[in-house]
Amino acid sequence: MTSPPKSRSRPSASTLILIVAAAIALVSAAVAISRGMSAGSGGGGGGPAAKDWRVVGWAYAQAGNAEEAAAAYRKAAALEPGNAENWSSLGEALQVASATSVPEAAAAFRKAIELDPSDPRARYFLAVQKDLGGDPKGAVEDWLAFLKDTPPGAPWEADLRRTIEQTAARHRIDLAGRMPAAGTTGTATSGIPGPTPQQLAAASSLPPSEQAAMVEQMVARLEGRLKANPKDEDGWIRLMRSRMALGETKAAQAALRSGLAAFAADSAAAGRLKSAAAELGVPAGG
Repeated sequence: MTSPPKSRSRPSASTLILIVAAAIALVSAAVAISRGMSAGSGGGGGGPAAKDWRVVGWAYAQAGNAEEAAAAYRKAAALEPGNAENWSSLGEALQVASATSVPEAAAAFRKAIELDPSDPRARYFLAVQKDLGGDPKGAVEDWLAFLKDTPPGAPWEADLRRTIEQTAARHRIDLAGRMPAAGTTGTATSGIPGPTPQQLAAASSLPPSEQAAMVEQMVARLEGRLKANPKDEDGWIRLMRSRMALGETKAAQAALRSGLAAFAADSAAAGRLKSAAAELGVPAGG
């Protein structure tokens, strides 16, 4: 990979969109919703469609605002009650902010499973609720069943394995011979969330100058969160990817060094960070 020019040039609009899909999606979806309401069309009569609210919910969730994410997903579920994703996303937004099982979240997950028994988010969080409710053994059983149905290299595979292992260790549950062999497909960055085609389409309407400002703000916020909470494997990979997309090679190298320092005692995590850096073209050393 060639080094970036010394005089930094602005990344293309498409690159900017990929870097900050969450922030851009939030703003552009809000604009689309506002336009739809003022025009009196779309979404089945005078309002935004369910897909618009899913974009807003996703963006708020990425920004860490679970309350607003849940509000958006409630609207999506009301407009499109037959879509399992609306319900499982609502359940997740409600549950992630609580250390106890949330009844509304449980109902949303059950609705999602009723519509789609294979919904991965609902399957995972229903087991989470078992664990929170004092049934860690039942949770581990459900997670193991989910893991057996998980395609090799699925974005959630690594986190699911880690959850099973940590929960089993905490409650002294024997896993001997019960964990399926780790998948051989996928890459070190495959589990890092990215924008959907709908989010990219919504984002493309923003002027490049606004995209650039959002890029700087979002990357800075991500870097700040990682300094406060460095035990975030995926966060360091996001930061490296963002820096490389912006042509900031030295900053990407610095992110790699900081990530490796944070996981100095965790060889598996450090290995994944190094693999991700190689895939992203982060030069060694420096």
